[in-house]
Amino acid sequence: MKPWFVLVALSTLSLVACGDGQADAKNQEAVNALIKKTKDELVRVEGGTFQMGDFGPIDPKSGGLPYSVYDDNKELHEVTLDSFYISERQVSYADYDIYTQATGKKKINKDGVSAKYRAANVPAGVDWYQANDYCQWLAEKSGEPFSLPTEAQWEYAARSRGEFLPYATNDGTLSPGVNYPTVEEREGATPAGDHFSPYFVGKYPPNPLGVYQMGLNGFEWVLDWYSKDYYASSPERNPMGPEKGEKKVRRGGALGESDTALLTVNRRPADPGLKLENNPYLSKGPVSTNTFRCVSNSTKNQ
Repeated sequence: MKPWFVLVALSTLSLVACGDGQADAKNQEAVNALIKKTKDELVRVEGGTFQMGDFGPIDPKSGGLPYSVYDDNKELHEVTLDSFYISERQVSYADYDIYTQATGKKKINKDGVSAKYRAANVPAGVDWYQANDYCQWLAEKSGEPFSLPTEAQWEYAARSRGEFLPYATNDGTLSPGVNYPTVEEREGATPAGDHFSPYFVGKYPPNPLGVYQMGLNGFEWVLDWYSKDYYASSPERNPMGPEKGEKKVRRGGALGESDTALLTVNRRPADPGLKLENNPYLSKGPVSTNTFRCVSNSTKNQ
């Protein structure tokens, strides 16, 4: 007969093992659901050729004037892309929490100022490395070639396959309360209660391609390294950006900025880890307005 304390120990180990097994099964179920949801929300982007950059001078609606105040997008250049798929929505905190739970990582933005901008259905605020890791993990778990979009893929999709769309809305314009959240709506989206807060994903009409809020709901990280003059030497077919650099490209803008900051052609460089070189008091810039979505570079129809 085994001593009673041995039996108790064995029973305890059995219960712990059972609990761990149930937790693992629950995590796997959540991961499977996330993969299915992500695939279901992919929008096919048929490949083609377009003029990348500030198209204002060739758009009759602009009167021949540029749309953007920035000078790093002025080199209009022809780009041809293969077909790809892009997520119709940004990755939300609810999505990202499944990833951190499954990988044993700490939940993001649970402390400090960033916690006030956290809500299940608003875009997850991340640095470039966190965004890239998520898409790579998704690729590993799903067997699909997920990644961050290239800068060219992002702009092509935002402009509904290269159309002259200044903003990635249903009609290319910004109309608060119609195709873009009002100040009051943004203030009510998160506990932060301010108009710089990202808004709920998938709200308001998508652009004609069927993609929501591209560049209108926080900066969006893309794959490319940033070079101010890259457009002057960019290859014509499937450009991937410079081979190396110090900063990564973000597209679009943060809510609460001027309308011109939200244009589909804008390029916004940032340190991939959001390191602040000009602020001795902060080691990292705010992440809440830095968001992302993934693409699938699959060659098959889905």
